[in-house]
Amino acid sequence: MAQQHLDPTDPTAGPVAGEALAGYLRAQATEFLRALRLHRESGGATANGTEDSVDAARALRRSVRRISGSLHTFRPLLETEWSEGLQPELAWLSGTLTMEHAYAARLERLVLALQRLSGATIFPAQAATASTSPAAVVGSRSAGAERVGTTAQGTPGPPASPPTDRGNLTVGAAKAGALLERQLTLARTRAHSTALQALGSSRFHAVADKVAVLASEVPLTPTAPTTDLRPLAAAAEGRLTDAVSALPLVTAGSPYNAEALIHGLSPDPAPHPQDAPWHQVRLLLRLHRYAREALYGTGGPIDVRLLTAGQALDRHRDASEAAAAAASAARTPRIAPATAYALGVLHADQRHEVEAARFAFQQCWQKQAVSTS
Repeated sequence: MAQQHLDPTDPTAGPVAGEALAGYLRAQATEFLRALRLHRESGGATANGTEDSVDAARALRRSVRRISGSLHTFRPLLETEWSEGLQPELAWLSGTLTMEHAYAARLERLVLALQRLSGATIFPAQAATASTSPAAVVGSRSAGAERVGTTAQGTPGPPASPPTDRGNLTVGAAKAGALLERQLTLARTRAHSTALQALGSSRFHAVADKVAVLASEVPLTPTAPTTDLRPLAAAAEGRLTDAVSALPLVTAGSPYNAEALIHGLSPDPAPHPQDAPWHQVRLLLRLHRYAREALYGTGGPIDVRLLTAGQALDRHRDASEAAAAAASAARTPRIAPATAYALGVLHADQRHEVEAARFAFQQCWQKQAVSTS
């Protein structure tokens, strides 16, 4: 049954004043400051993957995304100059904090896929790592946070990748795994250095100062405190609905097809052309969720269908980026034919994971449409 009390387009629901938005933004700003303090107290970049540092990194990204999303959705109710100045800075911070963890999760996903495709046995320690690591939950990096380690010389560095057993892999798969590990570990190290520089920069401190002010004073427009938030939230939902309607859901409704393999041999390293609309729907779904949180609070009932759809789109994003990483590795000059073949199989496997995620989203979304009609 439809959850009518959570529908921002329900004409029978009472208005939600702009003060609710101010309270939501203050709560997210307070969470940001709490996470930042925990990040510093736990050692930040030098904390060897402690639980506190993981929680702090996750909370930082979580609060930044919600503040940025709310500024986008409810911009007419906020002072224009302030919101337009802060939102790009939050987007920069969120992207910077995410990249290191993204590379780590991508490497783990690809190594596990190589083991699965090779028929290699995953040892219990590896299975436990894959099942308990936040980055491995439903194959998505969005559920976890990066673990930051220390190098032998005591300087901050990215944590070591989990040990992988290549004894049971074919020669091509083992060499493909080694190549991916070199490339993604290098990218992760660079992302780690970039994040360290960002967290110590004057630009970051300026953003933190603005968020600190937001925790006590939200710059609403004069009419915002008494303005109903529901029309703006409904507009966010409408943008999501329009974007979903443009997706090829009929094709995605087939549990197996080769749509995701089109352009798979293209020499163009640009992202797969079919993925962009799905990535856009993922972002719009996230904005819709944040708008609902602003309306009803973070402690309200959870719409399981939206949560499931978001998880499917997260898997879609992860598989798409993993396939791109495999394709990029396959373009490495002078690699052995067996290595190239293994990377090609891995690319196809991840593109089929893309199709599986699209199918899961289609099933979830169609059920939602039927149940709320």
